[in-house]
Amino acid sequence: MSSEEYRANDDLNEEPRPEAEDVAEAAPVDAEAAEGQPAEASLEEENSLDLRLERAEAQAGEYLESLQRERASFQNYKKRVEAERGAQAERVRGDVLLKLLPVLDDFYRATDAVPDDQRDGWYEGVLLIQRKLERFLEEQGVTEIQALGERFDPNFHEAVGVDTESDAEPETITEVLQRGYRQKDRVLRPALVRVAS
Repeated sequence: MSSEEYRANDDLNEEPRPEAEDVAEAAPVDAEAAEGQPAEASLEEENSLDLRLERAEAQAGEYLESLQRERASFQNYKKRVEAERGAQAERVRGDVLLKLLPVLDDFYRATDAVPDDQRDGWYEGVLLIQRKLERFLEEQGVTEIQALGERFDPNFHEAVGVDTESDAEPETITEVLQRGYRQKDRVLRPALVRVAS
């Protein structure tokens, strides 16, 4: 059998192929049958997407609220730390200034002990140093607590004796044995005083 005859036999044995028109007619029938399902599926998919979007937006809102709370909390923490740091620095400065007060006391004792007839250039020099120290303390916010003639206040004064011979009203300070000082609102050292009984 020649190759041409062989090909001719194959052509006879082949099943007939459908025409293009037949295929086109069959397609719409399948599409119509399948149309109902995708429409329902797309509706479910849309509802699912809307639900997921709502959840995502709610979660984003929660995250934003949480972030804002944390940010406010951190700002409060920063302010509290700065305030504590400032208060600590103020306490340390007060402690250093407190150590200078005995030096000032010594200046007062020295200048008070000099007799009037011996107050010469040396005395004036010591007074200048004393005033310089007083100015330095004032610049640091240190002020003397007023005591003499004032009513006794246990917040600012420490009574170390009672004056029974004074004509002053009871609880009036008649003598200051050691000056008291405060730095702004903090009492560095109370004044040591005698009080009329």
